[in-house]
Amino acid sequence: MAEVERRGDSVHETDRGTRRRPLAGLVLFVAAMLLSAVNRLDAAPPRVLPEGKLPADARLAPPKDLDGYFPFQPSANIEQWRERAAFVKRQLAVSLGLWPMPLPTPLNPVIHGKVVRDGYTVERVFFESFPGFFVTGNLYRPAGTGSPTGKSEKHPGVLCPHGHWPNGRFYDMGLEAVRREIVDGAERFEEGGRSVLQARCVTLARMGCVVFHYDMIGYADSTQIPFELAHGFAKQRPEMNTVENWGLFSARAEAHAQSVMGLQTYNSIRSLDFLASLPDVDTSRIGVTGASGGGTQTMILGALDPRPAVIYPAVMVSTAMQGGCTCENCSLLRIDTGNVEFAAMFAPKPQGLSSANDWTREMETKGFPELKKHYALLGAADNVMLKATVHFGHNYNYVNRAAMYGWFNKHLKLGLPAPIVEQDYRRLSRDEMTVWDKDHPAPPSGPEFERRLLRVWTDDARRQLAAAAPRDTESLARYRALAGEGVAALLGRKLPAASDLSFTETATAVGDGYRWQGGLLRHKTRGEESPLSLFLPERANGRVVLWLDQQGKSAHFTADQRPAPEVLALLQAGIAVAGIDLLYQGEFLANGQPLAATPKVANPREFAGYTLGFNHSIFACRVHDVLNAVAYLRGREPQTRRLDVVALDDTAAVAIAARVLGGAAVDGLAVNTRGFRFGKLEEFRHPNFLPGGAKYDDLPGMLALNAPHALWLAGEGPAAPPLVVGAYEAAKATAALSLFPGSVDDAPTAVVKHLRELR
Repeated sequence: MAEVERRGDSVHETDRGTRRRPLAGLVLFVAAMLLSAVNRLDAAPPRVLPEGKLPADARLAPPKDLDGYFPFQPSANIEQWRERAAFVKRQLAVSLGLWPMPLPTPLNPVIHGKVVRDGYTVERVFFESFPGFFVTGNLYRPAGTGSPTGKSEKHPGVLCPHGHWPNGRFYDMGLEAVRREIVDGAERFEEGGRSVLQARCVTLARMGCVVFHYDMIGYADSTQIPFELAHGFAKQRPEMNTVENWGLFSARAEAHAQSVMGLQTYNSIRSLDFLASLPDVDTSRIGVTGASGGGTQTMILGALDPRPAVIYPAVMVSTAMQGGCTCENCSLLRIDTGNVEFAAMFAPKPQGLSSANDWTREMETKGFPELKKHYALLGAADNVMLKATVHFGHNYNYVNRAAMYGWFNKHLKLGLPAPIVEQDYRRLSRDEMTVWDKDHPAPPSGPEFERRLLRVWTDDARRQLAAAAPRDTESLARYRALAGEGVAALLGRKLPAASDLSFTETATAVGDGYRWQGGLLRHKTRGEESPLSLFLPERANGRVVLWLDQQGKSAHFTADQRPAPEVLALLQAGIAVAGIDLLYQGEFLANGQPLAATPKVANPREFAGYTLGFNHSIFACRVHDVLNAVAYLRGREPQTRRLDVVALDDTAAVAIAARVLGGAAVDGLAVNTRGFRFGKLEEFRHPNFLPGGAKYDDLPGMLALNAPHALWLAGEGPAAPPLVVGAYEAAKATAALSLFPGSVDDAPTAVVKHLRELR
């Protein structure tokens, strides 16, 4: 049962000039009721807080950014962790644009240009992750492996994403720099030490592993998406923000959950596909290791893909800075989570980590103890290790690599005598590594290729959703599992328990045949506080209507402080009417002006992921407010017999999304969509923008997910979207779908009539 508190019965005066417009639309019977009733709320304005005071809501604080604090709290028991892990994994996949996972297309791998060295060989590789989009890299093998007959001995496979070293796979620190490293004890050899990237691949191959060292997007041979865009994007490109054929970083790409990080992660998954396809690789013994941005890819891959047996994300996992590059961030990714929890997703499988004198320097005391406790909970305390190298700067130097060699020797069951001591080698030149030559020309790149790549990605998801479109009971279940789980991850919340909420009454008034109360609805654990208004009829029938409006709860009042006509009509029918100021509505606004753009972090680069990767969108927050109100109205006394939610303006999409999560807690939903679509928004700072909102069939997809619950629908033209009709037919609930084809202005009157006729 929700808690109810009182802060006194005082009613606060406010200037009538601040009143919002009434709800539009009258019919004669409503007008007659208004004229015949003396229902004025004597000096009872819709404010529940003193003038100038804002709700004590945690979401009004400056938004969190990548330099925040991201602690990990181990679960109390295994069952709790399993539920949490499933949620985080889904959030990861959705945020990266990999829910649904793109259907794999042929890799069409090309392996050429073998170079023979002391104890190992190196070949040049390219293959297609998406059709026409190439992953490039080098394949290191122990000498004598890689027989074309496929009968060679099976070896462990190791995947090596490289991170943000200059020129990536072609990195060479130079002679002067490596000599300083040798003096400091970070490296051993002038020749091999000049490339920390080649060094680990060579040693792992000499240890008996097949190693694929592949390019991050924009580095070395992976230039179809240029470095300046993938890692240096700073300003929006209006020409790439079109309704069709958009480009990366645009509002349209964000609405479809498409990002450089998503592409890079998919390249990592496809690189695992390539490695596992090799006849000389033992797929039960696959490791992944990278540092810096390569560490990001390592931990993300470990969290998403079940195939790696051991990982070693170096100098990346911490409770501090979470990765500064645009290739390490995307919208939705780290909301209420962070890198330590991503690393925890790999448990109980063995994982080694390292720290340095960078953002990971406190890992020994902040993050690793909790990770160790988490592994212990899963019965594998010895399967996690931290190599603290805080006397060195950000690195994957010899000291760090040596710890990784020992870890992989043990957990890939190589059986080599310990310790593993790195030996010198002759570095490959750029000409020996590059995959493109006169016989293998570089593929197309540039803006048109970028648009075409995102179209391929979009079309794949659309085909999968179309294949799952509701036609019968079975397909409806598939659609809910695909689109429904996706939408739930976009919104990041479920209906709270009534015990999570408290209501503090701050103002009351009595009218003719009803009472009004105003107060603050608080989600106690999340620090959310919303002004709530409730009209209670004297002859109540147990029904409540939660009526949302873009003006907030003040829309329930006329300019002279009477109940709005629609409110009065419902009260006359014994129906209680609730209103709420959603985040940045009504009393959330210090100056009374509507919110023009989503607050953003201080980072000047115009990338949505820097804000929306760590904070819920305003749209999602407003959905959470509706869920809080629904849970409270359901849990209060006297018991609510029927709850309807109404939204006939810009709040319609909020109501629809909340109903998807709230399900049967809302008996009826009445909305006027006015044709709104997430995919049509041109700015990701628009208050109604939802990252990924267009991915799952946009608003029609959310409407379809409302089946079989009662839905009164306006604003979609003379016919409901076929997807919605199909969902209600599949749910055998066509009677629950009511279509209103009339005008926007007529919708309030029509919905009042509809609500009064319900029982």
